[in-house]
Amino acid sequence: MNPTKIVIIGAGSAIFGPNTIATILRSPYLQGSELALVDLDETSLDRVTQVARRLNREWQSEMRISAGTEHCPHLDGADFVVVSIEVSPREKLWRKDWEIPLRHGLRQPYAENGGPGGMMHTFRQIPPLMQIVRDMESLCPRALLINFSNPLPRLTRAVTKHSTIRAVGKCHQIAVGYAIAAVLLREQYGVELPESVSLHSDPGNVPLVHQLARLGRENIEIRAAGLNHFTWILDIRDRHTGRDLYPDLREALRTVPPELEPLSMDLFDAFDYCPVPGDTHLAEYLPWTHDPQTSPWERYNLRLYDWDANEMFREFSHHRLAQMVEGGAIDGMREVHSEGAVEIIEAIIANLNRYEEAVNIPNDGAIPNLPSEAIVELPGVVAGDGVHGLTLDPLPAPIAELCRRETALVDLVVDAGVHGDRDLALQALLLDPMINDVHQARVILDDYLDAFAEYLPQFC
Repeated sequence: MNPTKIVIIGAGSAIFGPNTIATILRSPYLQGSELALVDLDETSLDRVTQVARRLNREWQSEMRISAGTEHCPHLDGADFVVVSIEVSPREKLWRKDWEIPLRHGLRQPYAENGGPGGMMHTFRQIPPLMQIVRDMESLCPRALLINFSNPLPRLTRAVTKHSTIRAVGKCHQIAVGYAIAAVLLREQYGVELPESVSLHSDPGNVPLVHQLARLGRENIEIRAAGLNHFTWILDIRDRHTGRDLYPDLREALRTVPPELEPLSMDLFDAFDYCPVPGDTHLAEYLPWTHDPQTSPWERYNLRLYDWDANEMFREFSHHRLAQMVEGGAIDGMREVHSEGAVEIIEAIIANLNRYEEAVNIPNDGAIPNLPSEAIVELPGVVAGDGVHGLTLDPLPAPIAELCRRETALVDLVVDAGVHGDRDLALQALLLDPMINDVHQARVILDDYLDAFAEYLPQFC
C-alpha cells in the first residue's frame, strides 16, 4: 500500500480528535503513512499530539506525525483532509443563537443545525471552512475533504457548490435509529431496558445510545435516507433471515415507552415511516415544535442542549488525555468508536468496495424526488474511485416534500453565508419553518449580525 497523507483539522477536539487519531493509527492499511494534526488551540493540540505519538510508538504504526496551528504548511500533497472545526467559544455562541430569537418571541427547540440558530451557526463556520477549501484548491486539489463539522449538510454543500474540492460528510446519528428500533422490538430480540429510556443528544446519554445501537445492529439492518439529522427508515430487516420488520415496528407503536422520542413516534404514526435522528435534531427542521400558545416543546419534552454540562465533559476529556500524556493507561484507545473517517480512507486507498450505511454527498439522482445537487444522507459504496450513493426508490411524497423544502433553504443559507449577502440571509429566514412573521425575521437578523459581527467578516 502506498503511503497516504492525512491531515486532521480540528485534531485538538477532546473526543473527535483522539478517537479519529486512534482509529487511523490502528489501521493495518495505513501503517507507514503520514498524519498531520492541526488545531488553533495550541495547548489542546500539544496534548493530542503527544498522545498520538505515544500510540504510534507503542502500537508500532510507523507513521510520520507532524502538528501545527496553521493548516497551510501541512496541506501540500495531502490525500485526505478531515475537518472537524467549531468557532469558539462553542457553547457560549450556541446559547446566544438560542437567546437572541427568544427576545423576539421565538423559542427554538435546539438551535444548532436548523432554525435561525442553525443559520447563524453556518454563517460563523463558513469563513474558516472556505479558507481551508481555498488553500486545498492550491495545495492539494485532488484531496478528498471528509467533513464532520455542523451544520453538516450546509457546510458540505458550501464546499460542493462554491469550490472544486470533492467532499463527503459523515455523521453517526443513524446509531439513534438503531437504538429506537431496538427499543421498539425489545420483546422480539430480548432487549432489556433501563427504567427510563432517553436518547436525547447529551453527553450523559451517549453510553446508553451506543449500547442500544449495538444491540440493535446485532439483529437488525436498517436502510435510511433523507437529509442529515432528517433521515427516515425506508427498510428494516432481520439481519439473519432478511425478514421485513416494518410490520412489527409499526405494531410496536401501540406499546411504545412514553418517554421514547415522543415527537419521532408521533411522526412515525402520522407518516407511517420512522424518523432516524431522534427528537433533538428532528425538531430543528419542522414547523410544529415552537408555537408559543400550545408549547409543543413541553408536550414532547424537547430539552435544550446542556451547554454547561458539555463544557465540563470537554474538560474531563482533556484531563483524561493529560493523564495519557503523563503515562496513564491507553488500553481503552484500542476500543474507541470510529467517527467514520478511517473507513472511507481505507476503502478508497485499498479499493475495498465498502458499504457505508450513511454518507452525505451530492444526490446526483440517487433519491429521484430530491434535487440532484442537494447534499443527501443515504447508504453508499466507497471504492478506489470515491464515494457513491446507492440508487433508491423515491421517498414517500410527504417526507420528500419536507426534505425538499430544507434543501432549498440550505442553498439560500449557503449562498448568503459565502457571499455575506444580507438580503439572501433575510430570505433564508423567511423560508425557515420556524419563522412566521416578516418583522420578527428582520429584527432577529439585525440582532444576530450585530451580536456576531466579529465572527462574520463576510458581512462587513
